[in-house]
Amino acid sequence: MNIQEYFGRISFNEPHKEADLQTLTAILEHHIQTIPFENLSMHCGEAIELDLQSTYDKIVRKKRGGWCLETNHLLFWALQELGYDVCLLGANSYEPAEKGYTAEINHILLKVVIKGDPYIVDAGFGGHYQMWQPLMLISGKEQPQGPGIFRLMEDSGTWYLEKVKRKHYIPEHSHNASPETPETENIRKIHKFTLEPRHIDDFKELNAHLQVAPDNILQKKSICSLQTTTGVLALVGWTLTEMKYSYTEDMDLVIITTLTDEEVEKTLKEKFNIVLENKLVP
Repeated sequence: MNIQEYFGRISFNEPHKEADLQTLTAILEHHIQTIPFENLSMHCGEAIELDLQSTYDKIVRKKRGGWCLETNHLLFWALQELGYDVCLLGANSYEPAEKGYTAEINHILLKVVIKGDPYIVDAGFGGHYQMWQPLMLISGKEQPQGPGIFRLMEDSGTWYLEKVKRKHYIPEHSHNASPETPETENIRKIHKFTLEPRHIDDFKELNAHLQVAPDNILQKKSICSLQTTTGVLALVGWTLTEMKYSYTEDMDLVIITTLTDEEVEKTLKEKFNIVLENKLVP
């Protein structure tokens, strides 16, 4: 495993002399724009191994993506190699349908401390709730980024990540664009976490469970999403969604296309740079 090979994978060739915030921000940006958030292995009959060598081979050498357990573990390794003070954290995702957070930890993210200042870094949430830059670990501070305004809130040692929603403009049925919503409904909860350091082995049971549990979203849908310089691409099943952030003030442009089986394979190659070894069953 070689850090230069990882840099090649994420097309990162900027000068980096020290483990500073500028370098961290650039690495995160390159990582999320080249490594898709994807669970295609589950829909290709491939087992997902939760060890660093397997993850490295899959993402760096085979040019695949991965879900949070893989892509954030790889980023954790890279940041350690570069001398960052970094640790793994576990989070409970918010489930809008249930109007609550999952009972068990089901997400992995990173805490990075630079010159005494802590930041939250996550390269594995995917879709339009994916952060583009590290978030300062400060409660109540609005932190605007390309995808929208993120905010961390702390209560009795538990931290909550939220994002301010933007309206969506969908051209082919534009009357379905999100209506004006009162400020109270304008917040999307993402997940909650504590600052207890974790080890990757703490997630092995979760990794095994998610690959067999029939009721989780990763089993129900094949997902592949990738951040772009202007927004995000997402292929869920046969539905390709292309989102352009801030198309107009406080509104994102959303273009939705339904693909055929043949187009799914072609789209994965052309838009996500993924060539699968085994047959995908969307």
